[in-house]
Amino acid sequence: MDNRRRRKVWLGVAGLLFVLAAILMFTGQGDELPKDETPRVEFPRKMKNEDRERAEKRRTWVMPAVVDAGTAPEHHRPRDPLLAALPRGTGRTAVVIEANALRHSPIGELLLDCLMRDGGKELNEFRQKSGVDPLQDLDRLVITDEGMMLSGNFGNAKLQELMGDAVSMDYGEGARVYEPGERTVTLADGGTEVRRRNAAVGMWNNQLLMFGKTPDDIKAAVDRVEGRGPDEPSVIPENSTYGEMYGVMAVDQLARMLPPDQQELAQRLRDVAQNVELHVDASSDVAMVAEVRGPDAAKVTDLGKSLGAALSLARMKAQAEGQKDVAQLLDFARVQPDGSTFKLEMAVPLEALKERLAFCKQERESTEAADTK
Repeated sequence: MDNRRRRKVWLGVAGLLFVLAAILMFTGQGDELPKDETPRVEFPRKMKNEDRERAEKRRTWVMPAVVDAGTAPEHHRPRDPLLAALPRGTGRTAVVIEANALRHSPIGELLLDCLMRDGGKELNEFRQKSGVDPLQDLDRLVITDEGMMLSGNFGNAKLQELMGDAVSMDYGEGARVYEPGERTVTLADGGTEVRRRNAAVGMWNNQLLMFGKTPDDIKAAVDRVEGRGPDEPSVIPENSTYGEMYGVMAVDQLARMLPPDQQELAQRLRDVAQNVELHVDASSDVAMVAEVRGPDAAKVTDLGKSLGAALSLARMKAQAEGQKDVAQLLDFARVQPDGSTFKLEMAVPLEALKERLAFCKQERESTEAADTK
């Protein structure tokens, strides 16, 4: 699976619940959810103490002081290098998956069963070829509109072996950039075309592994980490780093995920919303909060009300038609308009996920039992 397909898969995971709920807006009208109905799961609405502690521990990078003749050195506050490497400015996409935290959550155990259905053969092969153990070395995975970044401990990564004939070079204070080689492809008409083998890869301080379309994409990320980037805040501020998944999605990126028969919805999102901030808590049940922002408060409020009404109708319809999975999803769904923003909350109970993913554990146990014979 190439990097472009990986980004689409992970962004699809991040936007799945929001897109599902938004599509329901065009299925009919109904009453809004009762305001006194409280959720039975805990939604990620703000940072907790453990989130703050986690963020503080990640402030490990201090940019080198710049000393000019006759002036005192400029001192910098410690920063989280991953947040510093993220794109800057508005209208950008960056979704962080707390891989290590997710791995040790209840849903992480279920996903691990799915990953290990073959008895761990593919995982072990990946460990041997890459020198990286995703279950031990990976901390966070980030999908952006520029590429992918991973944070963790990658001191044993075999990048040169993996990149084959890539040309590598040192860059900045602590990075190495790998530029892919080229190959000649024979076309259908008998002609030839020179194409690059893979996306560019970069490593910063054995902590950040970066994938981009070109070496310039990698260098730009390193520049941001080391203080040579644009003087703008990171697309994800530190006070928004809570949940097992969080970040922002450009509305245009979200709209492109919608199927061809939902282009009316896609255009309405583009017209009304500016961006969508996502937070997913998977510490028990899987709960999502998506905050939609836009410049026109009246249009955003109208969109939120329409969505709330449609969710209520869809829930009643699912219950009447015996659609258990849809009804469980919508049981926790609600919309909370607030001026130029509204929050969409949705959740999937852990028990429902266990039931749906039970086959993974069964297949894993069957494979392991067969291997011991």
